[in-house]
Amino acid sequence: MELTTRENFAKSYSLAMVKSFLIWTFTLGVCLLVVGFPLIVLMVTIGSLLAIALQSILPVSAVLLVAGSLISINVSAVVLGAAVLTFNGVHPEEVRWLNWLHGEPDALHTSVYAACPLTCDLLAK
Repeated sequence: MELTTRENFAKSYSLAMVKSFLIWTFTLGVCLLVVGFPLIVLMVTIGSLLAIALQSILPVSAVLLVAGSLISINVSAVVLGAAVLTFNGVHPEEVRWLNWLHGEPDALHTSVYAACPLTCDLLAK
């Protein structure tokens, strides 16, 4: 009985770690694309200048080398960041600014409809 309990615990813990890693990977990737847009523009500018400079040395594969290295640096930064956050025990459900993971609405924002003063009295009567 103890063996099956230990296996269940290890299985659920590893599943939670994989889930946490995948959520962190998605979140960091979206943050890189949305918030890091000026950084992406700067990387594209430097990459294009580097590709032009490397064109004289590597005429066939300069653009492929620069583009592949920029993409691999970005992907590895996102994966490495997600791995560090996961293995340090930071769960995405515990982060306050990721409220879309909690599944509950934000209590600070209540909807007020313009037609309510006209129709709320009819429903109350």
